[in-house]
Amino acid sequence: MTRTADRLLTRAARIRAATVRKCEIFAVRTTRQPLDIGTEPRRSRSGPANTPHPLRGWLRRHMPPHLRVGLLHAVAYAVLALSLAACVAPALLTRSSYQQQYREDVDAAPCARFPLGTDDLGRDRLTRLVYGARTSLLLACAAALLSTAIATLVGGAAGWIGGGLEKVVLWGTDLFISLPWLFLLLTVRALLPLDVSPGASLAITFLLLGLLGWASPARVVRARVRSFVASDFVLQARACGSSGVRLFVRQVVPNMKPVLLAQFFVSLPLFVLSEANLGVLGLGVAEPLPSLGSLLRELQGYSLLSSRPWAILPAVVLTCVVASLHLAVSRSEVQP
Repeated sequence: MTRTADRLLTRAARIRAATVRKCEIFAVRTTRQPLDIGTEPRRSRSGPANTPHPLRGWLRRHMPPHLRVGLLHAVAYAVLALSLAACVAPALLTRSSYQQQYREDVDAAPCARFPLGTDDLGRDRLTRLVYGARTSLLLACAAALLSTAIATLVGGAAGWIGGGLEKVVLWGTDLFISLPWLFLLLTVRALLPLDVSPGASLAITFLLLGLLGWASPARVVRARVRSFVASDFVLQARACGSSGVRLFVRQVVPNMKPVLLAQFFVSLPLFVLSEANLGVLGLGVAEPLPSLGSLLRELQGYSLLSSRPWAILPAVVLTCVVASLHLAVSRSEVQP
């Protein structure tokens, strides 16, 4: 017994000494200052090539960060307000029709009558730009609504029922997500009829974007519904006698409104750019109905940009609209 006690005391003393030694080493390391032996300070790797722009430096010196961010979001909301005006009332921004041709003013330069000039058929570029933005935005909104509805049905059923249906839905969404979105879109559209009327091409593009864009939102919806299955309000509703589809529609779907709205707004920039890609390749909305993609088809030749630089305005509008949508979505995500 005495030997065992001595061994335990000796072991405890060793552990205490080792602990004290480690604490001393840690204290020395945390309080040690780097030695200054006269070496030159390290220079930045950026060098003079990455010198900030004078305007950016002036904004950093004279404008607080929250004002800079507020100004950026104000510009984004102004662009979205003009886009909404073009969708709701395009007649307020232009007077003529997008099909009207002025044969005496073919390829006219910008003037008081035609602020952006005319194209090779004598049509007003400003009018076609307004109606093209309207077509692309309304098409993107409709496709985002369709894809969100399909994601709600498919992902909601998979998360609510579970079992084999959930596994099949997960396999299907993994397959859709693994395929390149743009190549899948172009392949399916190329297999469909191309020589169709403008209305039919608009419907085909709308259905194509909506039916191929549901996979990612469906996974988000499934995960959210799965978290609601064992929640308190669902258990209370089951205890009150509610079950099945009625419980899902009346209790689960209203609580998923933030997730569904987020998926809807996140899909808008993607569908706007997808329609532009189809329109540039001649697979989108057919003539004479304009869209941002069909208006970008003129920019395939460098000679056009050198002789008529104002024809690049559809690309500028597309960039501003997509950037404004991203800024609006990011602002809504950080707000409480």
